[in-house]
Amino acid sequence: MQYRREIDGLRALAVLPVILFHAGVPGFDGGFVGVDVFFVISGYLITSILLAEQAQGTFSILRFYERRARRILPALYVVMACAVVGAWFVLLPDDMKDFSESLAAVPLFVSNVLFWHQSGYFEKAVDLKPLLHTWSLAVEEQYYLFIPLLLLSLRRWGWVVLQCVLAVLAVGSLALAQKTVHTSHDFAFFLLPTRAWELLAGSMVAVHMAIQAAKPTVPWSVWAQDAAGVLGLGLLAYAVFGFTPETPFPSVYTLVPIVGTALLLLCVTKQGLVGRALGCKPLVGIGLISYSAYLWHQPLLVFARHRVLGELDTPDIVVALALTFGLAYASWRWVEQPVRHARSVSVKWVAAMAVLGGMAFMALGYQGYRTNGFEDRLTGAKGEFIRYYEDSLPEWRYKVREGISEKFRNDCNFYDIAKFRAGAESRVPLPSIADSCYTRDPQKPHAVFVWGDSHAQHLHVGLKDHLPSDWQILQVASSGCAAEVSLNPDPEDYCKHSNWFALRQIAQTKPDIVLIGQNSHHDAQHMQALGTELLRLGVRRVVFAGPAPHWRADLPEIAAYKLWDERPRHTWVGLNTTKVDTDRSVKAAFPHSASMQYVSLIDYFCNEQGCQVYLGDDMSTGLTSWDYGHLTPMASRAFARDVLVPLLVR
Repeated sequence: MQYRREIDGLRALAVLPVILFHAGVPGFDGGFVGVDVFFVISGYLITSILLAEQAQGTFSILRFYERRARRILPALYVVMACAVVGAWFVLLPDDMKDFSESLAAVPLFVSNVLFWHQSGYFEKAVDLKPLLHTWSLAVEEQYYLFIPLLLLSLRRWGWVVLQCVLAVLAVGSLALAQKTVHTSHDFAFFLLPTRAWELLAGSMVAVHMAIQAAKPTVPWSVWAQDAAGVLGLGLLAYAVFGFTPETPFPSVYTLVPIVGTALLLLCVTKQGLVGRALGCKPLVGIGLISYSAYLWHQPLLVFARHRVLGELDTPDIVVALALTFGLAYASWRWVEQPVRHARSVSVKWVAAMAVLGGMAFMALGYQGYRTNGFEDRLTGAKGEFIRYYEDSLPEWRYKVREGISEKFRNDCNFYDIAKFRAGAESRVPLPSIADSCYTRDPQKPHAVFVWGDSHAQHLHVGLKDHLPSDWQILQVASSGCAAEVSLNPDPEDYCKHSNWFALRQIAQTKPDIVLIGQNSHHDAQHMQALGTELLRLGVRRVVFAGPAPHWRADLPEIAAYKLWDERPRHTWVGLNTTKVDTDRSVKAAFPHSASMQYVSLIDYFCNEQGCQVYLGDDMSTGLTSWDYGHLTPMASRAFARDVLVPLLVR
């Protein structure tokens, strides 16, 4: 296959947006589409090489996989080894355990399946997983398992049959992606069946060009090539700068970068203006090291975020990007190239490297998983502190589940916790909740109705312990569901269904007070409209709880990393000040009245020195939050005792 410089330039246009998107550089909200560009390029190149070898009678499946091992594994294993060192010194046991699982999955090229299973409402932020980006390598290698055999078996039936089969497979894959992107987004995002059409698009381009080479036709004019190339670049630019993480992906929207890439592969040549632009030395240089750059950028950004406990500032991003491209050149120059092209690197050496290296990472991953992330690395009081909070967290994968989590009153949650614990790929709605959540007790003359999401749930334990005995707590609070007016039931959308059910029960039970807590929708105008609707239903008073203090990482991690020695009562270190600003603006605009009030958690937990880290005399057991912003039971009780209950009962 003849070398095309413009394809290396196109690789540069794929890798740069991905890296800038993951770095959080403003303006590249759709940079993730660079991965889709890589998929099309990979499908095109692999199919072109296979068709050429089949035509020459030199195709060998063993030699094909040998080339894949030379191309993929050396740089990948070097980056993984360096990531192990970084993880050992940076990651806490829980994060190390997740990392260990990925270590075992990557050499088997099933990390996409692992990350699909790990995804969910309570899963840690994706930008804190050092090997998350290897999901795309897994998708490509899974594609390479069947495409050689498919081409070999279909080519004998002629070009038309081959084109039709590839087109049918691509349309079916796209249809599956469009169907599942809204109902099982993680499945659609990570797995081959919904991504294969992107690689197949590249394969169809290669087949078309092979047909054109076999039966030459009148070539496109340079002007027409450039026009198609400009259109292709425009489609890529539209996706990179116009799409956002909220864009359904993969779906029909993904056709924009896929068609753009296909046009560039089909139409652009080195004779045209677009081809010369893509083939310029700077872009080609970046394209040559694009694979290594892709490998290095994710762990570097992840470890930087762990270091600063949150999003990166501009100097951090600049350093991370400089290291990414510096290490990318080094690994391309001294790792990729020697193994890929040197005849002295024998087939046996490549096979030994692939098998023994993979076994070593799998063994290390298994050991890390078995030892709970090598938790013995943390010794003494700090180790005990971290283990205490990791074993007490209300995340369903931990050993001690019912302690804190059941104090949130999960039987009043339309989010099916049991199925999530069992490994459900997405949020599963429950058909009903416990009767005690919404049925009035005739022995209790007063009732407060708690409505919202998990940030309403964490108020329950404090109310339960400090409300007078003649008050009843009613509750409909579903994880991830901000309180909104929902007029119709929708069992398929558990948030809409939860809100509809809550409004229905509020109208029937006529509680004295509706208490709304949520992680979002802190807007005075929205709150006023919601409160007005509740008053119309016969509620005497509506109380909105403002946002709790939010941290840029889990508070136990901040305490262990940054606060262990000085142990300040209040701090700005690691604090997400966005919620502090939100609280300030809502207080200034909220229409306080006898029937509608706003209560500030920020005022209670924060002062001019920052927000409160712990209660009592011991930071080790008295943290105010067990994660980024949910109150611990101790903090919930303190806030209810000092602020919330006196406001409600008056």
